[in-house]
Amino acid sequence: MRMSSQDVTVVALLADPYAPTEIAQRVARTLAARLADKSGRERRFDVEVVSEPFTSGTEDPPTLMRRIRDRGRAENWDIVVALTDLPLHAHGRRLAVDLNHEYGLALLSLPSLGGLRLQTRTRRAVEEAVLGLAGPRTTAVEGPARGQPSPGPLDDSVAPVHPSPIGEQEADDLRYVVGGPRGYLRVLVGMVRANRPWRLVTGLSKALAAALATGAIATLDSTTWSLAAALSTPRLVIAMVGSVGLMIGWLIIDGELWHRSAEGSPEARQRARLYNASTVVTVGIGALVCYVGLMVINLVWALFILNGQVFASMTRSPLHATEYLTLSWFVASVATVGGALGSGFESDEAIRAAAYSKREQERRDRLQAEPR
Repeated sequence: MRMSSQDVTVVALLADPYAPTEIAQRVARTLAARLADKSGRERRFDVEVVSEPFTSGTEDPPTLMRRIRDRGRAENWDIVVALTDLPLHAHGRRLAVDLNHEYGLALLSLPSLGGLRLQTRTRRAVEEAVLGLAGPRTTAVEGPARGQPSPGPLDDSVAPVHPSPIGEQEADDLRYVVGGPRGYLRVLVGMVRANRPWRLVTGLSKALAAALATGAIATLDSTTWSLAAALSTPRLVIAMVGSVGLMIGWLIIDGELWHRSAEGSPEARQRARLYNASTVVTVGIGALVCYVGLMVINLVWALFILNGQVFASMTRSPLHATEYLTLSWFVASVATVGGALGSGFESDEAIRAAAYSKREQERRDRLQAEPR
């Protein structure tokens, strides 16, 4: 890695558009000062954020590292840390960070940091990557030089990511991978967070309209009152699980969200399983948010519209708090089924836009366009 004149190290945060760029901009606000404090030497850092889709058309880490290297050379940056919200794989393993000390490059896959405290973990990973690249070059076996920060951006607080050599042809670089069930869960949570599943409800306007209309009508129906009063708690739970499961299955099938890999390699099948798991969890969380929202809306509607005497005459039960809650619970299940059917009027593009982040939409659109 080279260093600019006057002891100033130029650090570029090259970020994919949307969420990675937002995270990079927040990290950059304090990064220069924090790096100067942690470097332990009279050294200054100049940090800039560049937003561009450097992962466009590929998820291959070596290809991405070449792109990052060429971009850094063109701009004469000393260190380039690239951030993407796409999950990356290398040799069948989930990649967290790729480092190249010779050219001062780092590639960071945000999903590998999980979905909790992402801002803090990203800032720490970026800081340790820059300090490791700016310091004397070491290998995983040698360890860091005395008085120097660790060359890797991950430490004990960011388990279960572990350093691993890339290979003899790239012996000077380090690759950090996520392994084991805990690591798989971390990446999955990171992918789901990037998709922002809570946006699913507002993103499907036609489905939401159908669910609200179904719930409003069902709340006024005396047959619904009688059924809600007669159903036991286990049956209400079964109705809830069934309606939410129906919405999840309907959205995945109707929106063609299930990923089928055109390749037969174990790595491709592993990626497909991860993508599909993130789809199910994303849509599942969105459906649960929809269900809870419908239950609250139906409860408010019932409190406003129902008459205790009429309800008692139809069901032979007084209208107390328990009856309000039971009715709202059952109506939420009915309304969810109506919303699932209403989603059939949504376009596939609208469903994908509601279920996935912008970058994930682009990735899936590219996969669909590839010849099979």
